[in-house]
Amino acid sequence: MTQTVVSELDYLKMTAWQKFCYKFVSFFKGIPLLFLNFFKVTIPNAAKKVGLGFKNFGLTIYSAARYGDWKTRMSFLVFGFSQFARKQWLRGLLFLAIEVVFILYMSLFGWQYLGMLGTLGTKETYYYENAMGFEVRVAGDNSLLILLYGLLTIIFILAIVYAWYHSIKSAYNTQQYEEARQRLATAKDDVKSFADEQYHKTLLAVPLLGLTVFTILPIIFMIFVAFTNYDKAHYPDEKLFTWIGFDNFSSVLGGGLSNGVSFGLTFGKLLLWTVVWAFFATFTNYILGIIVALLINKKGIRLKKLWRTVLVMTIAVPQFISLLLMSQMLSDTGVINNILQSWHITNKAIPFLSNGKLAKVTVILVNIWVGIPYTMLISTGILMNIPEDLYESARIDGAGPVKAFFKITLPYMLHVTAPYLITQFIGNLNNFNIIYLLTGGNPSLPMGYAPTAGETDLLITWLYKIIFQEQSYGLASVISILMFVLTAVVSLIVYNRSSAVKNEEDFM
Repeated sequence: MTQTVVSELDYLKMTAWQKFCYKFVSFFKGIPLLFLNFFKVTIPNAAKKVGLGFKNFGLTIYSAARYGDWKTRMSFLVFGFSQFARKQWLRGLLFLAIEVVFILYMSLFGWQYLGMLGTLGTKETYYYENAMGFEVRVAGDNSLLILLYGLLTIIFILAIVYAWYHSIKSAYNTQQYEEARQRLATAKDDVKSFADEQYHKTLLAVPLLGLTVFTILPIIFMIFVAFTNYDKAHYPDEKLFTWIGFDNFSSVLGGGLSNGVSFGLTFGKLLLWTVVWAFFATFTNYILGIIVALLINKKGIRLKKLWRTVLVMTIAVPQFISLLLMSQMLSDTGVINNILQSWHITNKAIPFLSNGKLAKVTVILVNIWVGIPYTMLISTGILMNIPEDLYESARIDGAGPVKAFFKITLPYMLHVTAPYLITQFIGNLNNFNIIYLLTGGNPSLPMGYAPTAGETDLLITWLYKIIFQEQSYGLASVISILMFVLTAVVSLIVYNRSSAVKNEEDFM
């Protein structure tokens, strides 16, 4: 207890800058603890919930099989039978339609693709010359389609088990209502329910379906591709690709050489630069954007609308045009180097984009120029909502502009814009445009690193090169998985440690 009081007293004695550094260090020191809590608390709790779900599943099936009447037991074989028998036509029709669709899917081609999922095909495409002298192509198995439809079949089976469980649960519950002489829900009641107390399910059904089809399924497919040798040498449907286990993960995460190239060292180097880039690209834009907004909103500044309009106009120009223009201007033979040499400021061209270290600084500075207007616009609206009384009180207590900024403006901004800040950081981790359009990832890395990677490449731009230049889809899937884990972990940790979550009541 004494130690806590001493720590609090020491904290109160710190200057504003010391407090800021203390909080900054404490923030990052707390990250390992969050990881530890994730494995000690979050995962066990999730496992308990999953176990409880399986327990409820088993108890429901057991109770329905032992205590259910013949109508309920028939629902084990025919989905919706009990609902039809009890004149719940809409529910019965929905359950039966699900079973019919499943049977048709599995009988037509589901079992076929599921059976070949273990090998991803055995017959390769081949050519032969017929009696007429023409080359005839005999199509073989398509590993890509086998993997895709095989995964869809597994997901379909899991979905049908879920529907089967709910069909039996609904049948058994309906039986209990009937035995208790309670009124059974009709089709009209079901429709009314989905338009009233369950309206949220009705609204979310289509977005959830779209999320599943266009986001979740591609992620699952990508994860499975990471365990194959799918590349330009094994490209369907001319060639088959097969399962290779964790070889791709070993190539990306290991430090060994393959044909004189270390993907592990390349991945580590680009990962470090990606994190450094995202940090500076996010926080320089954020802090400088707030400062610009404060300057424009400051009392006594004239032509405020003009300054805001000028900054907004920079946003109106498509970003890729600005970046391509800057790329040309900053090249070794560009306008800026020509001007510097003609004015005798420098004797030779400054390698803004051709020197590794200088190119990294250049892309950060260009990103500041491109990104400040966005932060300024967001900050302007929030700054106008900070009560002026707070600044008046601070001035009466002797606080200067710097202290008022760190004590009032910045905490308020961080609280309100924490989700935006996290989004910006994740967006910069995957900021393809500014790197690819400005430097193309150049200059190249030394010998020993992956030949497609460059000094200024982020993981996302390297991923693009691996896909379209090397066509190594297995390695690309591994990098995508690792990027997903990185962004997900950073998002959850930073958000849960932000004031928007920890001190929510203080700003209510």
